[in-house]
Amino acid sequence: MIIVSVKENESIDKALKRFKKKFEKTGVLKELRARSAFEKKSVKRRFTVIRAAYKEQLLLGTEE
Repeated sequence: MIIVSVKENESIDKALKRFKKKFEKTGVLKELRARSAFEKKSVKRRFTVIRAAYKEQLLLGTEE
């Protein structure tokens, strides 16, 4: 359970923003989306390789 204490003279918007940030870090939504539909291991591996190649391309700074 996520607990966010509202500090004195703090707006609700800031407290809500802190709550959203904590909630995002838990990874609940990411896991929920992953579990919503079955993904084969081969498909998961393919996307992992594509993502890694994209990140490497960004780091090297080469654009093709």
